[in-house]
Amino acid sequence: MKRLVLLGGGHAHVKVLDDLARQRLPGCEVHLVTPYRRQIYSGMLPGWIAGHYPIEACAIALDRLAAAAAIGFHETAALGLDLAQQSVHCADGSDVRFDVLSIDTGPMPALQDLPGSTEHAMPVRPIERFIAAWPLLVDRILGQCRRFDLVILGAGAAGVELAFAVQRRAAVEGWSHLRISVVGADELPLAGAPAATRKHAARLLAQRGMAWIGGRRAARLEAGHLHFEQGEPLAFDACLAATGAAAPAWPATSGLATDERGFIRVGPTLQSVSHPNVFAAGDVAAYAAERPKSGVYAVRAGPVLAHNLRAFCEARELQVWTPQPRALYLISTGDRHALATWGRWSWSGRWVWRWKDHIDRQFMRRFGTVA
Repeated sequence: MKRLVLLGGGHAHVKVLDDLARQRLPGCEVHLVTPYRRQIYSGMLPGWIAGHYPIEACAIALDRLAAAAAIGFHETAALGLDLAQQSVHCADGSDVRFDVLSIDTGPMPALQDLPGSTEHAMPVRPIERFIAAWPLLVDRILGQCRRFDLVILGAGAAGVELAFAVQRRAAVEGWSHLRISVVGADELPLAGAPAATRKHAARLLAQRGMAWIGGRRAARLEAGHLHFEQGEPLAFDACLAATGAAAPAWPATSGLATDERGFIRVGPTLQSVSHPNVFAAGDVAAYAAERPKSGVYAVRAGPVLAHNLRAFCEARELQVWTPQPRALYLISTGDRHALATWGRWSWSGRWVWRWKDHIDRQFMRRFGTVA
């Protein structure tokens, strides 16, 4: 009997689990290896911080999906692969053997080149660690009578949404002594978005009383200070890091073909270009047609990954997938308002937030979680 191992509980694997729950894979034993029993839907995380959703509304129960599909569930993280022996080395000391492996573990925080970040910054990923640390940060803010300076390092969609969410929470709960600064390397936030959206985001930050510090590249962190390549350091009481995606070290060290940043190179069928019995999707993958690291593409890869894993195990023809050249991005701005971009087009308003809220809730309902 073949053994299929799903490594990680990312957005693409959620669709694979759902597919296997609807239709078993005859002649194949399936196992899920993931460090967490649930997956937090990243699109709704800012809404949880802002107070729009309870955390349960943002969570997909991976153990429940695995049980519905009669899949073995291993609550542990991967430390490495032995491709010769076809096994996954796990943090709990176990080795999980595979004939076919699918990887959707998500990215690491891109802080490897920022000295002091491990000691003095609170990264947004892994999301479960952030969720555990968030109440402690709130306690620190509430326990300080004088001004509390919160720096958000990173001005992509994740950092901008985080800033607006925290500001909304502060406004509702009366954290009048909190001052938020958003720091980015570009002159305007939301690099890659249309110019109108970037300018609008900068205006909204100012209107909500947040400082935008653009054109500053971080060099290192020390206790209470963010140092830049040029200029004076920025003092802080806490620093949240939303600096983009980095690859874990183990794909490259295991011998899988990776790109220059360490992400797993896959072909149009989502198979590793070096090991055809290994598949990858989501942010950990470097697609044949390069795309930004975004949950949009992980979700879109899910149905093709589910089909191809089944087809590979049954020795049938695999589907080719080319990610769409552009994607719809919906960026919440805290107070039930959002920005939308599609290519060079952009929109904003409360109706955009309602649109985003509808899409997010619909996604959660598909996988058995009612928001």
